Amino acid sequence: MVVSCRTAEKTVYFQPEEQDTTAIAAQSGFTPRFKVDDFLSVVITAEDPEAAAVYNLPPNPSFNQGYQNGNPAPYGYLVNSKGEITLPILGTMIVAGKDRMQVESEIKQKLEGQLKNPTVLIQIQNFKVTVLGDVRTPGTFKIPNERITLLEAIGLAGDLRMTGVRNNILVIRDSNGVKTEYRVDLTSNEVFNSPAYYLEQNDVVYVEPNAAARSEGTIWRTTGGIFISLTSLIVTTIALIVR
Repeated sequence: MVVSCRTAEKTVYFQPEEQDTTAIAAQSGFTPRFKVDDFLSVVITAEDPEAAAVYNLPPNPSFNQGYQNGNPAPYGYLVNSKGEITLPILGTMIVAGKDRMQVESEIKQKLEGQLKNPTVLIQIQNFKVTVLGDVRTPGTFKIPNERITLLEAIGLAGDLRMTGVRNNILVIRDSNGVKTEYRVDLTSNEVFNSPAYYLEQNDVVYVEPNAAARSEGTIWRTTGGIFISLTSLIVTTIALIVR
């Protein structure tokens, strides 16, 4: 009955409205910026592999990220509370607030005159998002390509249940200790213009249940025990009468 009473306006995604296509085009170039507690893999190569080897950390098979099945990851660099990492020979550099291209360019500048045609590859090893609430399979998901939209994250969680509120999705973002909340309406195509459309590392997505689902849970918690007791009493009474 609850499902049949829901209107199309509350369940259909991306209902047409006037849309700013310029804003969507601007967001298509999204690149995540490094944050405190990111775990970075930095690999430096050059024409002479032996010369480049001293600028890299050796792989450490015993290192474990602690997510999913506990698969080992390459040994890397944890961005400290000051937003810094320390590279072999090159020393300490600030990376927090910068994107991959900026940091790779800075490292290449440090390598000028030391390596011939150096190449720098940086990857966030612990890029993950969490989806909670009224979805089919809530959980924390590791994102290997470091680029995921809100819609893709909800898809990883199996989509919303019919009782999930689609017009008030909450995205919680932590930027160097500062929490920011965004509210997103999936029933409007304005979702594509939201600053939370592209998720950042460690974002949390929460889908709240609708009023009917909340009421159903509350009623069962408050009356479930009474219902079970009455049922037991009735069954016992019938058994005594039959005998």
